[in-house]
Amino acid sequence: MATNGRVEINPKIMMGKPVIRGTRIPVELVLRKLGEGASEADLLDAYPNLTLEDIRAAMLFAADAMGHQETADAE
Repeated sequence: MATNGRVEINPKIMMGKPVIRGTRIPVELVLRKLGEGASEADLLDAYPNLTLEDIRAAMLFAADAMGHQETADAE
C-alpha cells in the first residue's frame, strides 16, 4: 500500500478506524466528502491539518482495500 505512512490504524484512535496519521480525521470522512462533491481545496480549507498528500493517501488506501475484497459469485 503506497500511503507513505500517512494512514494509520490504532485501536485507541477513532475506535480503530483508518485515520490520517497524527489526526483524528478518518479516511472514510475524506472519501465521503470527495464523493459528495467537495474538492481537494474544500477539504484543505475545512481541515487545516490535512495535506494534499494525505487526501491522495486516503484514496490509495481505499483503492487498496477494495482491491483485496472478494467478489460475490454470480448466480
